Amino acid sequence: MILTLPGGRALPAAMLDELRASYATPPRAYHHFGHIEAVLGHYAEVADTCGWTRPLEVYLAVLYHDAIYCVGAVGAVGAVDNEERSAALARLAIERHLDALAVDITEVERLVRLTALHGRVDAAGLDADTAQFLDCDMAILGAAAEVFDDYERAIALEYAALPIEAFRAGRQGFLERLLLRPSIFLSPWGRTRFESAARGNIERVLGRRG
Repeated sequence: MILTLPGGRALPAAMLDELRASYATPPRAYHHFGHIEAVLGHYAEVADTCGWTRPLEVYLAVLYHDAIYCVGAVGAVGAVDNEERSAALARLAIERHLDALAVDITEVERLVRLTALHGRVDAAGLDADTAQFLDCDMAILGAAAEVFDDYERAIALEYAALPIEAFRAGRQGFLERLLLRPSIFLSPWGRTRFESAARGNIERVLGRRG
C-alpha cells in the first residue's frame, strides 16, 4: 500500500513501515492502522468539500495521532502521555524522512496533542483545520449502528486488563459527558455529517446498559 502526501509525493516506504509497526504495538482491537485509514477517508472527504488550510500538517497529524497507545487509565483514553509521546514520534519521523519538505512540525505536534482532549474541547476559538481534524477522529461515533457497536466492543477489548466495572463506569461517564455537550462535533462539517447519528448511537448504548 502506498500513501500519498498532499502535493502528490508518496510517503517514504521506510516511514510507512515504521508507522505500521507503531500501530501494531501493542496489539490493538481498534486503535490500529485500520483506524488511521478510516480517518484518512474522512480527511479526504473534508479535502473535497470544506478544504484544509494546512493539508500536509493535518495529514501527518492523522498518521501519528495514535502512534503510541498504551492503556493506563479508565475512560476513553489510555496512558496520560500517549499523545505527548505520539507527537514526539511524529517529530522524529518527519525530521528523519521528510526533511526536504517544508513541514511545520510544531503544528503537527499541536494537533496530535489535542486528541487527548476529545470531549473537553470547545469549538469557540478553534480554527477550521483543528475542528475538522478532531471531528475526523471522532467520526466513528456517528457511524452506522453496527459499526459503532463493533467499535464499542473493540474499545472494551483494549481495556480488558482493567476491572470490568471500572472500565464500564469510566466509559459510561465519557459517553454521558458527550451527550451533555451542546454539540459533540466541533465543525459545521462534523455536526452536519455525524451529530444526529452519534447522539442516537450513544443514547442507544447507554440505554442498553441501564
